[in-house]
Amino acid sequence: MSGGAGPRIISAPRSAPRPPRSDAIQAPTHSGAGPRTPLPHASHPGRTVTSSGRRARAGGGRNMADQIPLYPVRGAAAANRKRAAYYSAAGPGPGADRHSRYQLEDESAHLDEMPLMMSEEGFENDESDYHTLPRARVARRKRGLEWLVCGGWRSLCTSCCDWLAHVCQRKKQLKARTVWLGCPEKCEEKHPRNAIKNQKYNVFTFIPGVLYEQFKFFLNLYFLVVSCSQFVPALKIGYLYTYWTPLGFVLAVTIMREAIDEFRRFQRDKEMNSQLYSKLTVRGKVQVQSSDIQVGDLIIVEKNQRIPSDMVFLRTSEKAGSCFIRTDQLDGETDWKLKVAVSCTQRLPALGDLFSIRAYVHAQKPQLDIHAFEGTFTREDSEPPVQESLGIDNTLWASTVVASGTVIGVVIYTGKETRSVMNTSHPKNKIGLLDLELNQLTKALFLALVALSAVMVTLQGFVGPWYRNLFRFLLLFSYIIPISLRVNLDMGKAAYGWMIMRDEHIPGTVVRTSTIPEELGRLVYLLTDKTGTLTQNEMVFKRLHLGTVSYGTDTMDEIQSHVITSYSQAPSQAPGSAASSTPPRKGQASAPKVRKSVSSRIHDAVKAIALCHNVTPVYESRAGGTGETEHAEADQDFSDENRTYQASSPDEVALVQWTESVGLTLVSRDLASMQLKTPGGQILTYHVLQVFPFTSESKRMGIIVRDESTAEITFYMKGADVAMATIVQYNDWLEEECGNMAREGLRTLVVARKSLTEEQYQDFESRYSQAKLSLHDRALKVAAVVESLEREMELLCLTGVEDQLQADVRPTLEMLRNAGIKAVQDTIGAPGGGPDRTVGVSVSSPRLLGGWPFRRAQGPEEGVLRTQASQPSRVAGRGPSQLSNPLLGTQNPVCVGLAHVPSPAGEEGGCRVFISLGRPQIWMLTGDKLETATCIAKSSHLVSRTQDIHVFRPVTSRGEAHLELNAFRRKHDCALVISGDALEVCLKFYEHEFVELACQGPAVVCCRCSPTQKAHIVRLLQQHTGKRTCAVGDGGNDVSMIQAADCGIGIEGKEGKQASLAADFSISQFRHIGRLLMVHGRNSYKRSAALGQFVMHRGLVISTMQAVFSSVFYFASVPLYQGFLMVGYATIYTMFPVFSLVLDQDVKAETALLYPELYKDLTKGRSLSFKTFLVWVLISVYQGGILMFGALALFESEFVHVVAISFTALILTELLMVALTIRTWHWLMVVAEFLSLGCYLASLAFLNEYFGIGRVSLGAFLDVAFITTVTFLWKVSAITVVSCLPLYILKYLKRKLSPPSYSKLTS
Repeated sequence: MSGGAGPRIISAPRSAPRPPRSDAIQAPTHSGAGPRTPLPHASHPGRTVTSSGRRARAGGGRNMADQIPLYPVRGAAAANRKRAAYYSAAGPGPGADRHSRYQLEDESAHLDEMPLMMSEEGFENDESDYHTLPRARVARRKRGLEWLVCGGWRSLCTSCCDWLAHVCQRKKQLKARTVWLGCPEKCEEKHPRNAIKNQKYNVFTFIPGVLYEQFKFFLNLYFLVVSCSQFVPALKIGYLYTYWTPLGFVLAVTIMREAIDEFRRFQRDKEMNSQLYSKLTVRGKVQVQSSDIQVGDLIIVEKNQRIPSDMVFLRTSEKAGSCFIRTDQLDGETDWKLKVAVSCTQRLPALGDLFSIRAYVHAQKPQLDIHAFEGTFTREDSEPPVQESLGIDNTLWASTVVASGTVIGVVIYTGKETRSVMNTSHPKNKIGLLDLELNQLTKALFLALVALSAVMVTLQGFVGPWYRNLFRFLLLFSYIIPISLRVNLDMGKAAYGWMIMRDEHIPGTVVRTSTIPEELGRLVYLLTDKTGTLTQNEMVFKRLHLGTVSYGTDTMDEIQSHVITSYSQAPSQAPGSAASSTPPRKGQASAPKVRKSVSSRIHDAVKAIALCHNVTPVYESRAGGTGETEHAEADQDFSDENRTYQASSPDEVALVQWTESVGLTLVSRDLASMQLKTPGGQILTYHVLQVFPFTSESKRMGIIVRDESTAEITFYMKGADVAMATIVQYNDWLEEECGNMAREGLRTLVVARKSLTEEQYQDFESRYSQAKLSLHDRALKVAAVVESLEREMELLCLTGVEDQLQADVRPTLEMLRNAGIKAVQDTIGAPGGGPDRTVGVSVSSPRLLGGWPFRRAQGPEEGVLRTQASQPSRVAGRGPSQLSNPLLGTQNPVCVGLAHVPSPAGEEGGCRVFISLGRPQIWMLTGDKLETATCIAKSSHLVSRTQDIHVFRPVTSRGEAHLELNAFRRKHDCALVISGDALEVCLKFYEHEFVELACQGPAVVCCRCSPTQKAHIVRLLQQHTGKRTCAVGDGGNDVSMIQAADCGIGIEGKEGKQASLAADFSISQFRHIGRLLMVHGRNSYKRSAALGQFVMHRGLVISTMQAVFSSVFYFASVPLYQGFLMVGYATIYTMFPVFSLVLDQDVKAETALLYPELYKDLTKGRSLSFKTFLVWVLISVYQGGILMFGALALFESEFVHVVAISFTALILTELLMVALTIRTWHWLMVVAEFLSLGCYLASLAFLNEYFGIGRVSLGAFLDVAFITTVTFLWKVSAITVVSCLPLYILKYLKRKLSPPSYSKLTS
């Protein structure tokens, strides 16, 4: 049934708050200054509770209904009205009805009875004291000596260092400023240079900084101390080169790598800072470098040139007094933004007149918010002085690009005070989790080293200078901690990076940080941008619904034929579109219920879509590309091939492109008029009387136009269904169809219109002008006036636009989910679209277990939980006692969520829920609008069709945040959508609680996020979960998030290369993430874990042999092997086979991609843990003991040759152990094995002087004839077999009895 005039039925409200109805209870504020927005219901009619807990007596009666502000935002009373209004506008969610949804009074009254993971004492305290409560309790628990020993000294040192740093680097306080046009010398204070600086070091701090970054690791610091000890004669064990060569190699490679990276950063900065701009002076134009621009300078920026600093827009070459800029490197949006010049300076006859006036700009202090600005422009030399208010539309932020015309602006912020720099975090040196784990194992090895040395000195009987002997033993056993570990791992990381870049399945991938490839295999949280990352930011018109008939992509030709038919009839009746548009309005006025023909309704809908927008056609083919070409001859200027459309929203462009495809083309647009071309080539002109732009609060935009040919005035409006549902006339199809489109992932827009008489418009214009001139509550008064028009509008159509996803986004996200990766989406926003109002199943009793989501404390990984409307929830086969409440402090709970299966028939009100460990979750962080983000979350299957979406309502105070968190915590398997403003409030008061609640959902979408908020969310997840995070983005606004994450991935896309250059890994498409993580992440982590443990095993074996040797020689601190043998053992004898472990793989790439569940094992860190480390320690002790005792037992008569015997058996054992560790053979591994064996056999002949036993057999050379005897060969073979064969047997038995998960897939 199409929308027409008739009874207006208001059910569950789905929109912004409307004027109060007669049945609503009216509660005035304390001051009585204006009416109060009604509450959605009143369970306690006599009172209402504000966010601060005050109660006001209710008043009655309806008054000034038409003047109630639409979105009150000012003052405490206004905040309360806003909260009540938002809660009254709740859309029909899970189980929502008019009398139970958000019972504001009830929940306010019982705020303290439902603690949100905090004590009532904490909530009753003042807000400013809240964060001090837990700290105070901890302080009371630990004080005095116990506190000092248990880590207090560390916090004490940290506090002192922070205080010193604060004193030394005290930042000056940012203040508002007055900037005189073209007079930088008049600035009252000094402002920072306009130089970009991304370097981490300078000439003086480079060497100290790099050395600090290296020696803050225990491994490197330990070897520095050991190497320096060799300069002391009494402690000298071997040759200096055996210690300093590997350490020097590591440091040289690191310094060279850092120097190259730093030089590249310097070159990039120099290129940006040396860009030339035209500066306007009294003498004319002069060229100035970007870094020399000062506050107060008048800068000329040409088309396609980067804006060098934050400026106020004064003039443009465009006749309309406006220009477009591209902001993709600032906010991530590829759509052009319309900026308006200050009217006072735009009206000046010539450019040089800017110096003939006395004018200044008063600007607010520098701040982070890129979407807001407050300032004033004042001209003093006119009578009276001219003063204009400045807003965000009058600004040109740094790092944006001029897209049309030439602009002149006055600089107000430079350097580190610009918005783009303030929203960029400094890059940190990223350290992989594997490196940290190996650092911990190194400390454990050091403790073992000290213990072993102490035992040797004790068994020696503390004779002589025992402390010197202790230090010598520390040096003798120093190979327990091998310096080659650092070398091998660094070379391995380089090899992994080379393999990633050579992978033909992910072309264009670049590894920019070669130190953390293993992180790709340890990720738990994935945070992704939306625009350009998940989507192509290309909108396609998919659906037009008229109420009784729906048109899809395959039936658009029918619409085109209807449009052609309706305009071909027009010339025979009246000029323009009057003939086709007038009859419906006459019919509507005289007989509202007469159904219009389909052709007439299509014509009205297409014309409304073609007129209601903020799109501007741009003709690029003309030289200069200025707006003047739009005023050329119609025949030349309006040619289709030259035209492109620009708007602040891509879906508006999609709508206008669609109207062009069906025959009605927008050919010209300026601030006062627009022109449409009909299928017959006729030009229709419409005067733009008023434009009401889209805002995130109103969720709609409107326009009032006058048809030039008929002088008829029409008010068109389009917006989200939640905003338009109560504005349009009664209909029975809008809500259902919006839900259907949203489930398909389409962004919906409702289009409506209203005809105005000349008298109605004049009355509106006078009230509207008065509201705009108001100095107090201007926004509220303007909104109230516009709202008076938004009544009983005729519903024309519902449109559905699809934001095309990147290739294979859905299977990639599904793969990440199955791999146990928790993902988060962040968005930045475009108007339009509506969230899918799917109704989920909620637990009937909100107080059950404190209202918290159930979490299993014990039991198998999977079970079934049923929630019935009439009984408590239970786990199948288990009692409620085995469910844990998070309030009791359960660590690492198991989340409960809805399974993707329908409920069984006959079980009304129930659902089937799986309980699983390591539940996948994805976060999307975006600067997009809420509706857009929600639609993409649906269409990309970030949120499945069976899952509900909880839209976190706008909150401004702690009480509102408490209520909303309580509402969210009662929902299960519910994705969370929250705006940046609400997130800021929640993090201020309930940081830990919010993160824990958010991490329980299947997905989180944060919309309207600033770049700094994105980085803050990353750090919160790191702090509260202790898990590894990965951030994915493609724009300059994602750089902070990418740099804050443990692993940053940048995508080269339409938004430029800024994100990919700042990232650790750069890819060309989002789908490549799957292979990057599942294959390369897995291989890098598994290989590095095996390599690291094997290198430590190699050091432990030789240290065990040294310990046995020393104990045989009466605990003498004499080295078993001479210097070169020790160097050779760690390099040419075993390096190639050990390093060949970087080619090993446990499963094939195809298998890893087919079974992403294998990735879950990696995040548990089982490949490198204290358990696996202890296994390797036992293997090392066993093999070292067998090798040394075997050599001593079998060669009693040839003891002088014990070095050659034991060392040969050691080399053979190591080569066999490599073969034992390898899971998949590569031909290079075989080559490495035989190459190392050949090198050792050759050295036996050429380096025989090194095979003596130190001072015991000084000068005893190796007998070549002896090592060729059969006796030598079989005895060495016997020792080797005894050391290795038991391990082969144990490995075989383990594979048979307890095979790893991947072996079941590869067999």
